[in-house]
Amino acid sequence: MADKSKVADEIIDRLLLLHPQPVCELNFKTPFELLVAVILSAQCTDKRVNEITKTLFEKYNTPEDFANIDREELEKLIFSCGFYKNKAANIIKAATDILVRFDGKVPSTVEELVTLAGVGRKTANVVYAVAFGGQAIPVDTHVLRLANRIGFVSSDKPEVVEKALNKAFARDKWTIAHHLLIHHGRYVCKARNPECDKCTICEFCDYYSRLSGLTD
Repeated sequence: MADKSKVADEIIDRLLLLHPQPVCELNFKTPFELLVAVILSAQCTDKRVNEITKTLFEKYNTPEDFANIDREELEKLIFSCGFYKNKAANIIKAATDILVRFDGKVPSTVEELVTLAGVGRKTANVVYAVAFGGQAIPVDTHVLRLANRIGFVSSDKPEVVEKALNKAFARDKWTIAHHLLIHHGRYVCKARNPECDKCTICEFCDYYSRLSGLTD
């Protein structure tokens, strides 16, 4: 496998040509709203989550609101995002934890965020990077797929993928790399029928090389 870390900056520059303003596509106004949205986004599209939170956040948008919400009502409000029972329970528990353990404020470090119910490393990294301006590469399905296709890593384990990407990209570019990989995976390098003809980084991509018969 080629050493993609040597061309990581070039990959970022070229992806920026396709995705000049890559940002988180979840709608939110506060770190807590983002936390709720990211929990809801597990195995659900951002578009669907935004449809849900558009109504949800009009009535409930603070840790106090969700700590005191009726669980069955929350389940009804988020039903269409899937796994709604577990997500409702985790959101209520996380909101309660934020009130009790963090004085009503969403913690701003990954180490503290992962102690909240329903918050794994990916969710914590998203909140840390997007809400608090930290540098992180959260690994969702798009990032995992592209990291393997391009050749940064050969693993289906998010923690392994994250370490490989952190090593390949300069620390001050982790978050922009995350957004670019997500956008590229969502709109160009799709899980099915990737649009390689629209891609600006084919020459650095192991998947494309194999597809084109350039490598064994």
